[in-house]
Amino acid sequence: MAMISMQTIFTAFQGQRRLVSGPAGEVALVVKRVAPRPNETIIIFSDATGRSIDFDLRGGDREVLARLAKQIPPPVEETEPPAEPRGRGRPKLGVVAREVTLLPRHWEWLNAQPGGASVALRKLVEEARRASGDKDRERQARDAAYHFMSTMAGNLAQFEEASRALFADDRRRFTALIADWPADIRDHIVKLAYSDRA
Repeated sequence: MAMISMQTIFTAFQGQRRLVSGPAGEVALVVKRVAPRPNETIIIFSDATGRSIDFDLRGGDREVLARLAKQIPPPVEETEPPAEPRGRGRPKLGVVAREVTLLPRHWEWLNAQPGGASVALRKLVEEARRASGDKDRERQARDAAYHFMSTMAGNLAQFEEASRALFADDRRRFTALIADWPADIRDHIVKLAYSDRA
């Protein structure tokens, strides 16, 4: 299972009604106390991915929160690189070693860069992240909206047409197509897809 940041917002639905949105612990405790209704299952979604996630709600509140802390670890804070140069070797925090396969000419170029291959690769990655940040965020928001929409609205009228409009980034057509869907589902889809582009 992929790890999700504890800062991620989760949203629980009971049937077509939104119960609660908030951090994992808050959502889990509200869901734990909600009386079950026949034919209305409760599904918890990660707003970051739009995918459903299972929380183990057995036991007391402390037990539930302790299990959640293991399932959803606290976020790793990114630190800015120090402005002053440091000594040789790997930085002590946050470095993950993995294999990278490149052609010999790529290795020659990387090794000729100030600081060597690792520093050059980190700079290239950061530059690419800055350059494509908006597009990446839009893609992630669209994908999250689609995952949620597939689960909660896959059987609703105009689902296929709405999906095409979502992926075409035709917001006006998309919102018109989902206008008659249950309000909580419709509003949550729009929030996932477009909240960062209000």
